[in-house]
Amino acid sequence: MRFPPASDIRRLRKGLDLTQTDLARDSGVSQSTIAKIESGRMSTSYETMVCLFNTLESIRQKKMKNITAVDVASKSIVSVQSTEKVSVATNLMFSSGFSQLPVLNGEAPVGSISEKRLFKVMREKDIEDLKDLPVSSIMGDSFPTVTENTPLDSIIAMMDSCDAIIVSKNGKMTGLITNADMIKLI
Repeated sequence: MRFPPASDIRRLRKGLDLTQTDLARDSGVSQSTIAKIESGRMSTSYETMVCLFNTLESIRQKKMKNITAVDVASKSIVSVQSTEKVSVATNLMFSSGFSQLPVLNGEAPVGSISEKRLFKVMREKDIEDLKDLPVSSIMGDSFPTVTENTPLDSIIAMMDSCDAIIVSKNGKMTGLITNADMIKLI
């Protein structure tokens, strides 16, 4: 079994929001030994490294099982109204750094607009004409919607076939999950 360098123990531990004491308790390796390994003042045995990395991986997997849609979603939703011009949507995408946006009619999601969709339409229409069209005339299907307590495994499976997922509570949008939000988990 190949492990990352010992210097990664600190990074992995901090990424899991663990103290050295927490890792010592869960792994059976003393806190002082962990401190020495992390600081580079001590080389350790293969068995100790296996124990530490296995413990860190076990803790990571337990934490991942408890993650739900609300934990992953971006809370500030950038969206565009279906009646706005395409130029408004593209400016919003550019300024916000998002490659896709939900399209709303009032507060209700009715479609989506994405860079991918825009490129497809650009092949079919003149760019100058495209700017003044309403978003509703070129939008794609609405992003799928899940509840806040949808488990991470379900979100991962859904992200294979969509650009984003809307998170809702009692029928109201509370967040949006994009590929970037998912990659942050790694």
